[in-house]
Amino acid sequence: MIYRRFFKRLIDVTAAGGVLIVLSVPLALVTLWLHFANKGAGAFFRQERPGRAGKIFRICKFKSMNDNRDAEGKLLPDAERLTNAGRFVRSTSIDELPQLWNVLKGDMSLIGPRPLLPRYMDWYTDRELHRHDVRPGITGWAQTHGRNLATWDDKLEMDVYYVENLSFALDCKIVIQTVKGVLKRDGVVADKKENYLDVERRKKMAN
Repeated sequence: MIYRRFFKRLIDVTAAGGVLIVLSVPLALVTLWLHFANKGAGAFFRQERPGRAGKIFRICKFKSMNDNRDAEGKLLPDAERLTNAGRFVRSTSIDELPQLWNVLKGDMSLIGPRPLLPRYMDWYTDRELHRHDVRPGITGWAQTHGRNLATWDDKLEMDVYYVENLSFALDCKIVIQTVKGVLKRDGVVADKKENYLDVERRKKMAN
C-alpha cells in the first residue's frame, strides 16, 4: 500500500517538524518549568523501548517526577515524586510532545501502537507481536479507546487491529479522536498506579 510505504512517513516528517517549529517557544517554557519543578532532576525522561521489528531506541518525554530518595538512597514511590507540574503535563498529554523528535529521527510515527517496555517482549502472544510490524506511535487506536483504563488484553488486541487495518482514513479518525480525548481528558489518570504486563501475565500463569 502506497500510503503505508511512503505517504505515512512523509506526513510524519512534515507534521512533526512543523509542530516543533510552531511550539518551540512553549516547549522551551515547559522545559524550564519542569527543570525547576523537578528540583534539578532534569526536564526530560529517556528510556529504551522496542520499535519497529523490535529494534531498541530511546524514547524522549517530558519528565513528570523528581528524583527524591529516602534515607537509604532509594527512590520514593512514584506518587510521592509526581510534581504538580508533572501532573499537569501528564493530564494534558504535553509530556508526549518531545516524542516528535523521535518521529523526525524515524524511531516512531505520529500514529501507531504505543512503544512499551522491552521486558514485555517475552510476554506477547504470537499475534500480539505483530504490533511491532509498524513504527510505534505517539497516539494510536488503543489510546483513543480507553487510554489508561483499558485492560492489557484489550489494548494489545487494538494494537494488532490497527496494524491489520492501517490506512489514511483510520489515521485521520485516530487524530480526530485523540484531539477530542485530550480536550476532554477522557480516560486520563495522571497519578495512576502502574500495571505491568509481565507481572499481570505471570500471575495468571501461576493461577
